[in-house]
Amino acid sequence: MTDWTDIGALEDIPERGARIIKTHIGCIAIFRTAENEVFAIDDACPHKGGPLSEGIVHGRSVTCPLHNMVLRLDTGLAQGADSGAVNTYATRIDGGRILLDTTQLRRERVA
Repeated sequence: MTDWTDIGALEDIPERGARIIKTHIGCIAIFRTAENEVFAIDDACPHKGGPLSEGIVHGRSVTCPLHNMVLRLDTGLAQGADSGAVNTYATRIDGGRILLDTTQLRRERVA
């Protein structure tokens, strides 16, 4: 069962920008692409924990501001010669509002 939680308006995040939400498992970065797609991933880069929400969004990827690691927003996987991954979280847009599937957050808490 999916549990969608309203986390804000699409217009609250600039194109190619991000916002963070704090959860009991850590910060999650919510990204908006130039095509108005929205993705949610862990805010910490797998390399050295850099704040991905402060990175550069290009296409469906973000570049870590500390060490230039590039991660796919849709899969969480590192690109190019880098290795590693971050968790991804399902999102959708409904009536201009961003919804986050918090089902995975509940599972993470139980684990």
